[in-house]
Amino acid sequence: MTPPPEDPGHDPAGIAPLEHALRLAEALVFAADRPVPPERLQELLPPGLRAEAVMTLLAARYAGRGVQLTEVAGGYAFRTAPDLAPLLTRVVEVPRRLPRVAMEALAIIAYHQPVTRPEIEEIRGTSLSQATLETLLEHGLIAPRGRKEVPGRPSLWGTTPRFLEQFGLRELTDLPRREELLAGEAQPGLGPGQGMAP
Repeated sequence: MTPPPEDPGHDPAGIAPLEHALRLAEALVFAADRPVPPERLQELLPPGLRAEAVMTLLAARYAGRGVQLTEVAGGYAFRTAPDLAPLLTRVVEVPRRLPRVAMEALAIIAYHQPVTRPEIEEIRGTSLSQATLETLLEHGLIAPRGRKEVPGRPSLWGTTPRFLEQFGLRELTDLPRREELLAGEAQPGLGPGQGMAP
């Protein structure tokens, strides 16, 4: 027998406000096409409930499942559990990868922002085509950040929330330190799952 539809002003099942808040948060994150900032959830919660606490409880509820609630790009989103992601690459279409030159430019922008095109070229040691910047713009990974107050007033570039989301970062401070990246390059023989001998 199908239960009668619930009256939003009445709680016949006796669902506690916290349980209702968890269901609401789950639905909001599921329906959103971008990470949900805690402030967005807070607008929907009754007084006395904090969005961060609700999201922490919801993340605990999803621990060990096929999807996890992850803090990314200043908000929360559902992501595939890390141990399952390699298996899904066989059945889920992988987005086209950025060309190497675009990845190099993106890395420079991420670590040196805000940065001008001539500065990117100086760091790379070679010229950078306008098409490369346009590719990064089309993917929503970079955006203009004003103009540098020098002759010619070149555009300054910086990364976007989409960049954080794409690379699974909560904020820019989560980027690996450049020293760590250089140390990794110095040991090319180490692959995933291979550790150094004690």
